[in-house]
Amino acid sequence: MLGLIVAGEAVYLLPFAITRFFRPTVLETFGLTNTELGTAMAVYGVVAMLAYVPGGPLADRFSARKLLALSLWTTAAGGLYMTSLPGFQESRWLWGFFGITSILLFWAALIRATREWGGHETQGRAFGLLDAGRGVLAAAMASLGAALFTWSFPEGYAAASFQERKAAMILVIHIYTLATFLAGVFVWFAIPEPGSAARRWDPESEPVLHHIGRALRLPVVWLIAMVVICAYVAYKGYDYYGLYAVETFGLSEVEAAHLSAVGAWARPVGALTFGLLGDRLLVSRMTVLCFALLLLSQSLFAVLVPAPDLVWVLWTNVLAGSLVMFGLRALYYALFEEGGVPASLTGTAVGIVSVVGYTPDIFVNYFGGVILDASPGLAGHQNLFRFLAAFALLGLLAAAVLERLLARRRAIASRQNLG
Repeated sequence: MLGLIVAGEAVYLLPFAITRFFRPTVLETFGLTNTELGTAMAVYGVVAMLAYVPGGPLADRFSARKLLALSLWTTAAGGLYMTSLPGFQESRWLWGFFGITSILLFWAALIRATREWGGHETQGRAFGLLDAGRGVLAAAMASLGAALFTWSFPEGYAAASFQERKAAMILVIHIYTLATFLAGVFVWFAIPEPGSAARRWDPESEPVLHHIGRALRLPVVWLIAMVVICAYVAYKGYDYYGLYAVETFGLSEVEAAHLSAVGAWARPVGALTFGLLGDRLLVSRMTVLCFALLLLSQSLFAVLVPAPDLVWVLWTNVLAGSLVMFGLRALYYALFEEGGVPASLTGTAVGIVSVVGYTPDIFVNYFGGVILDASPGLAGHQNLFRFLAAFALLGLLAAAVLERLLARRRAIASRQNLG
């Protein structure tokens, strides 16, 4: 599990962490505008969407040890090229390359390996540990990057020359590249090859299109896809909480940054707590509960009229919403085991679910901007939270249908066992 945690965060250091934590310096040293960097990262998104489905059969065919290590090492190779601080055209190719290395070779293999580690009884613990550990590691790498920048600019960032900023950026990229490569080495030794009893897809006995078709015909796969897309809308919507706090409650930018940091600390707590509860009380039931709580949280912001004496409501509701939002991240892939998705179809089912589930990367920010611009101020933010609450309601309905379907299956199996 430690190997999976390290791999699950390290592979995204170069494509995302660099731009998330050091965006101004990336723009300056790479010579990019915000639009150009956004375009390069959009290329990643397009490649990733195309890579999810073929990545599934790869994960069903080959061992996670080989796929994850290869993914990390090829991503690190991209990091070496990144140290040249490529311009706009080259950056588009680079982020497209990252889309192949971190999705096609990686994502379905990570989820399949986590499912195998969790076994039949502890899927919630497995996925809870995965997301909680990734959250802790992400915070640690952010702190390391910040420390490197502090060390690089003893007289302050503003006083540094362009060459000093460029050298600091290259240093950070080198460190993150080394971390990605070493993560691949660790994965190679930490994750064992599957035993002979492991159920894997054999393309010689089942053509790939038939293999994918079997996954497409499973109703639980589509219900899980609906659960994932609704949970991911909430995750993308979290980006607007800081802006909401500034424009409606009058918090300063610094206070809003601290408010947003609540989510970072809620991630390991929420993921592990709800994952463990899922093992004890059924993952499907906890998924329904999480969506119900998320719907309440977002509905509150949709009707709340901010006032200075209600700042505690803001903080409390953001904390509560963050806990259940990250709790869902620990639950939705754990539904594969409870839903009876065959082990040999895990990777392919993950690919199908991911293509649908991560489409909020495409539309949430667009519609969020349209909604806020159409009604500036409190009204726009309330409309945005109504938009988010609508998806929470849709997720609640999908989770409830799934829970009812699985309850019927358990009842039928129980009667057959008694018979």
